[in-house]
Amino acid sequence: MLILVPTPIGNLDDISSRSLKALLEAQLIFCEDTRVTKRLLHLLEEKNNLKFSCCEFKSFHSHNEKDVLSKLSFDDFDKNVVYVCDAGMPCVSDPGSSLIQFAIENDIPYDVIPGANAALTAFAMSGFNNTQFTFFGFLDHKGKSRISQLNTVMQSFTLTIFYESPHRLLKTLEEISNIDPNRIIFLVKEISKKFQKTYKDKAVNVFNTLKNENIRGEWVIIVQSYETLGFPISIDDVNSLDIAPKIKAKLLAKMQGLKTKDVYQDILDKLKL
Repeated sequence: MLILVPTPIGNLDDISSRSLKALLEAQLIFCEDTRVTKRLLHLLEEKNNLKFSCCEFKSFHSHNEKDVLSKLSFDDFDKNVVYVCDAGMPCVSDPGSSLIQFAIENDIPYDVIPGANAALTAFAMSGFNNTQFTFFGFLDHKGKSRISQLNTVMQSFTLTIFYESPHRLLKTLEEISNIDPNRIIFLVKEISKKFQKTYKDKAVNVFNTLKNENIRGEWVIIVQSYETLGFPISIDDVNSLDIAPKIKAKLLAKMQGLKTKDVYQDILDKLKL
């Protein structure tokens, strides 16, 4: 039997009795990071006066999952096997989905215990009155793919939720502000932890506020949906317009948060081809 067990994203009290029971009965625990999991179990033992008997821990993360799966067989799941990521729900911007697929393909009984999740918690905290949202996990760090993803976020007709590290937070907020300074965004850091804090305002205001505050910690960002009376204008739509290159460059630069002169030069280079 395989059981995916969610772990607290901050407050240890958020772990459920079902999760504790699964961990108590586990004979093998796959972990995103064995050191983090062993530390967590030690804290849970102290807090709940428990004793976890499992002594077999195996690393299972995005860099080694193919190798681990290639060595597994149906018989490995005759015992109680548990998978945990470092924090939160497995498979949600964390490893675990390939382990589930392995169980499905090999008719291995499995279950997933519900638990803490930063994206859903932030969604509930945001106050946005929407029934739909798109979850991006982490945006790409740089390059054209990041620009493309951020452009998709800013033109989405649903709320968009994504995670961000403190190292890139101000850069991301600046990019959002350059595209649409008046877009309402919601941010929460360190959900369920001691220094949890929320912000909700126009993008430019949040950016200016956080430039002067401590931004260490884990962040969730929610961007208000793109609302218009017509249809959203895409980059392809602008590129197809028969207008002066300088005007086209200004529109594309505004949409993508780029410098007008760089976009203008790119347009001229393409016209020469």
